[in-house]
Amino acid sequence: MTRTLRNVLTVSASTAALFALAPQAEARTQQPPTSEVTALDEIIVTGTRVQGRSRFETLAPVDVVTTETLQQRGTTEFAAALAQTVPALSFPRPSVTDGTDSIRPATLRGLSPDQTLVLVNGVRRHASALVNVNGSVGRGSAAVDLNAIPSTALDRVEVLRDGASAQYGSDAIAGVVNLRLREAASGGGASVTYGQYFTTVETARGERDEEDGQTVTVSGWQGLPLGDGYLTISAEYLQRDPTNRSDFDPNPSVVPPGSVTARLGDPEVEQWTVFANAGVPLSAGWEAYGWAGYQDRESESAAFPRRPDNVNSVPAIYPNGFLPKIGVNSEDVSVAGGVRGELAGWNADFRVAYGRNDLSFRTEDSLNSTYGAASPTSFDSGGLIYGQLVYGAEFSRGFDVGRIDPLTLSWGLEGRRETYEIIAGQPESYNRGPLGGNTSLASGAQGFPGFQPSNEVDVDRDAFAAFVEADIPLTDRWRLAGAVRAEDYSDFGGVFTGKLSTRYELTPDFALRATVSSGFRAPSLQQQYFTSTASVIQDGNIVETGTFPASSPIAQALGARDLEPEKALNLTAGLVWRAGNFDLSVDAYRIEIDNQIALSELINRSFSPQVAALLDPFGVQAARFFLNGVDTVTEGVDVVARYRLPTEAAGDFDFTLAANFNDTEVTALPDSSSVLDPVPVLFSRSRVESIQQGTPDSKIVFSTNWSLNQWGATARAAYYSDVVQPSNTPANDLHTGDNTIVDIEGRYRFTDRVALAIGVDNVFDQYPDFVPAALNSSGVLGFPFYSPFGFNGRYAYARLSLNW
Repeated sequence: MTRTLRNVLTVSASTAALFALAPQAEARTQQPPTSEVTALDEIIVTGTRVQGRSRFETLAPVDVVTTETLQQRGTTEFAAALAQTVPALSFPRPSVTDGTDSIRPATLRGLSPDQTLVLVNGVRRHASALVNVNGSVGRGSAAVDLNAIPSTALDRVEVLRDGASAQYGSDAIAGVVNLRLREAASGGGASVTYGQYFTTVETARGERDEEDGQTVTVSGWQGLPLGDGYLTISAEYLQRDPTNRSDFDPNPSVVPPGSVTARLGDPEVEQWTVFANAGVPLSAGWEAYGWAGYQDRESESAAFPRRPDNVNSVPAIYPNGFLPKIGVNSEDVSVAGGVRGELAGWNADFRVAYGRNDLSFRTEDSLNSTYGAASPTSFDSGGLIYGQLVYGAEFSRGFDVGRIDPLTLSWGLEGRRETYEIIAGQPESYNRGPLGGNTSLASGAQGFPGFQPSNEVDVDRDAFAAFVEADIPLTDRWRLAGAVRAEDYSDFGGVFTGKLSTRYELTPDFALRATVSSGFRAPSLQQQYFTSTASVIQDGNIVETGTFPASSPIAQALGARDLEPEKALNLTAGLVWRAGNFDLSVDAYRIEIDNQIALSELINRSFSPQVAALLDPFGVQAARFFLNGVDTVTEGVDVVARYRLPTEAAGDFDFTLAANFNDTEVTALPDSSSVLDPVPVLFSRSRVESIQQGTPDSKIVFSTNWSLNQWGATARAAYYSDVVQPSNTPANDLHTGDNTIVDIEGRYRFTDRVALAIGVDNVFDQYPDFVPAALNSSGVLGFPFYSPFGFNGRYAYARLSLNW
């Protein structure tokens, strides 16, 4: 931590000196170019319930990213664009990890994806129905799918980099991402973006050129008057071809030399999304508001290949082997509405929101080997459904206490109902067919066996919360804010959290700020009840192996207990400073999380006679389950610096340097959830190192925005420190290496309405370190999929936009 702080101080001092000593130009009336992080005077609503507060005045760090900034790059994935902009956010691109290939989780400050709360217009967003159970970053989490909302529907994104459970409830341990929808009663815009990868793939076994991943994105929005209010409609269509960065297959005796039989890369995607946001003034100063969104996403990724000599290959169907595909259809629905106005001197807001994510799985280009040549090749593999209803009321009021600013008191009530379902697939997707007596044959559809009837669940729970928050001006320069929140869940009971924040202005342009807060994350229904099993043969009998709920008799026989909430303690201290066109913020943090929920390793009956005696009565060969018990400490520093340089002859320049230095240490592991002696490994080395080294310790983004008359350009360089994709031994760990990714974009506006942009992401075709041949006997993993910037190489694109 000392070394990290020294590096941060060096970066901060150098940046301040560089920007502050730059020549000061006379400000002009022309609007400055959009920056990666907007001006400190930008009004924010996240992390505070005080109206009219700017980023400079906040008691905790908040990044504000505009839609224009998100769109000035090649990717049209919202989550990827946001991660390129906010250094504390990471969005890896997992592959060959089943549904996680399609529903990718993002992480803030290296913590679990479900430890960041996502809001839409200040209202809790529903999570995905998917729980990540394979070897990706965020294993064991059920996170919000950020890509379910297109950037064209947004006005801006506010990222609160501070614990906020006392203000917003469960999940806000790492911070809060608040998506602010566009509000317009007139005007509109549309764009068409086309791009693809032009890259040289250098893997351990050779080199090849690829031109793939062709992507077409068509998006638009229109503002309409709704009486004296507004109705803003946004829509987007995206079609993306898959990419493949697997290595060459190392078995020329089975497949032709130089063959790439696997597919490691982005899935094939076709999706369309529509959003509407509306507000209408009512009588007596009240306003009705609401929004609704719908997305349909069809994606298809690949599993591991089955060569012709694989025992589960059926030559009568696939004489040359086969590559199973995993298809995911995601239907995402959200709708919200409310009224706000003044009630007995209080600013009141009453609202209700509902969200639902429905995932349907299919397994294509596959077979169930226990049916032999009669096997289907396409399977309905079942589905997952998660629903969330949120309703509540908030009240706030300012009280004159003789200071420049009033004392603001806020309070509110919130209720939440959650539902979760697992739906079985067709029998052939999970059954053992006529050849099922052959113990060497796997059950179900190859690549992704379907959910069985025994896996089906239909559960729900309720939660209720009350909070009080006060923002107090102690002097004209010193503010103090505090919040307390009580929540009660129908499944595990109550939780109490608190937060205390302060800010002191040494001068009008220099201030110190600090917060201390307790936080929590409730165990999700997905973690509590997810189950997926496969049938195998044991002593001539069909038994099951897989994931079981912690509350099930099978898991509890092995020592599992009902899940409890995670607890956190957040400490943050920092400063903000502005001098003319330069501004700087530096914030250090420490996050202690206790009793985190994790997915155990598979406990097999072969481990010991005691395990066999416990599992055999249930007809189970091996079981894993979710459990509490992982403790971590995360320390880090965020630095954001910006300098604006307007010139008469050369145009306007906007320089931004943003960095995150982060370190996480696992301090305790589950050791008491098992009644077994000896105790099997419940949480392996690879899981520990995934938490500690699965995201960058350092991420630094430097960007320059330039505009002159009709011309504009953006250049961006992002540095990522080495990331480890761990194994059970250090010798088998995969490293991404230290990498710097450079992106450029040039723009020309033909008229006030028509503009063209051409750019290249990853100009120098940078890749993470390839997987050594000795660790890649199948040829599947060409590169570590933990890479925080992906592993697809150079991407060129063009974007034609129209505004009216």
